[in-house]
Amino acid sequence: MTGSILQHTATTTLRIPVRGPFDLDKSIRFLTDFPPACRADAAAEPGTLRFAFPAEAGWEHVGAAVRQRSPGSIEVEVFAEEGLAVEVGAQVRRILSVDVDGVGFAKIGTADPVVRRLQQAHPGLRPVLFHSPYEAACWAILSHRARMSQAATVKRRLAEEFGRPVDVGGKVLRSFPAPDVLAVPEVGRGLPEVKAERLRAVANAAKDGLLDAAYLRAMPVPDALRWLQRLPGIGPFSAQLILIRGAGHPDVFPSGEPRLQEAMRAAYDLPMAPPEELEELSAVWRPFRSWVAFALRNDGEFRTRGIGGSMTA
Repeated sequence: MTGSILQHTATTTLRIPVRGPFDLDKSIRFLTDFPPACRADAAAEPGTLRFAFPAEAGWEHVGAAVRQRSPGSIEVEVFAEEGLAVEVGAQVRRILSVDVDGVGFAKIGTADPVVRRLQQAHPGLRPVLFHSPYEAACWAILSHRARMSQAATVKRRLAEEFGRPVDVGGKVLRSFPAPDVLAVPEVGRGLPEVKAERLRAVANAAKDGLLDAAYLRAMPVPDALRWLQRLPGIGPFSAQLILIRGAGHPDVFPSGEPRLQEAMRAAYDLPMAPPEELEELSAVWRPFRSWVAFALRNDGEFRTRGIGGSMTA
């Protein structure tokens, strides 16, 4: 069902400006140990990050190779049918969070010593997203009441059995199944029926344009979260995941994440602070609450894995 290796005859190279600090190497290192991404191979080629994914503009399987030639720009080599290059480039920008002007992010560190420490420890690190809100929603379904490693195994199997192998400049990567494929009952084989049904609902919502990243980010945050929770199996926690790590909204406080709450209590020396107080505290992070939460939640792992200031740009 995966078909032969998809080899696009058209390639386009885009030069994309980046505002504010950004280090592609940190994004690469993050992906290698981020189980939901299933990209242990991300660092195989120093200085180059390759992607294969269904493009939101029509859900065709495409590829992209990203390189950072200078601190203020990235180069994106797009492997897609003619006419899709700009859309694919925009999707890659969002995946790497370089679609957001990060110049103002540094100012938050002047007002908050915890943020300043994070910025000094991990300069140029930005959130790395799922390829789309659709894929983030699928992960939310797969990981519900399951270990992350188990969910990652299932996600990888879905890509291998129902996705598409894409030639991304000489390297073949597996693209996650497009919504029209995931909506087929056969894909749910081996999954609990409730998860299979919810995956089909997510796939149909994506086919109907209901998980469009730009649309979700244009909505007021409370409205977007309510909208996402209309999907079967998507509660408050999953809705925040989709909006933050799927659509790439830079300013959402993930109030439902116990791991973030623990990290905040430790960082701010507030061992008894209730979640409401922590959310109030995060107001100083605006308009980058998603970014600070990402760095703070993963700070310990970043330091353990060497994703810090000692890395070269």
